[in-house]
Amino acid sequence: MEDFVNRVANSGLVTFNLEDFIHPGERVVYDIKDNLFHGLMLREKDFREFIKTHDWTQYDGQNVAIICSTDAIVPTWAYMLLASKLQNHAHRYVFGNLEALEQELFQEAISTLEVEQYRDAKVVVKGCGEKPVPTYAYVAIMQKLLPVAASIMYGEPCSTVPLYKRPKEKVSA
Repeated sequence: MEDFVNRVANSGLVTFNLEDFIHPGERVVYDIKDNLFHGLMLREKDFREFIKTHDWTQYDGQNVAIICSTDAIVPTWAYMLLASKLQNHAHRYVFGNLEALEQELFQEAISTLEVEQYRDAKVVVKGCGEKPVPTYAYVAIMQKLLPVAASIMYGEPCSTVPLYKRPKEKVSA
């Protein structure tokens, strides 16, 4: 009887799954258009009253994208005032759409990655998963792993696309 050898298990490949970096918090959009006078402009007195009386606890632990979906006159300080109220409640907030928020969340997670564990490793960045991972995250993880990994591939350990292999150092005589 012939023994089967699992060459993938014996290859020394390290799988890196970006899905593990997806922040579990809820994503919400705060559209400042709801604070506009006649849908055209922001009135400071009304906005400050709203800021004072609004229940900010509803954003506890959430990830908030702040936008204005209409072509309106909104002064920059209004977004800053919103940020000051979200600071003590939201996990993360950004000015921009949900895509910008997701990028910020991945940037935050990837920046904390200790890459020494991948030093001289053959890394496979998992490509297919159950949750969507933005392209941004794949580029960011390359930037993080390139200085330490011996090689980087994309896909699954059984079927990879080679992306990078550290050049062999020349031995001087």
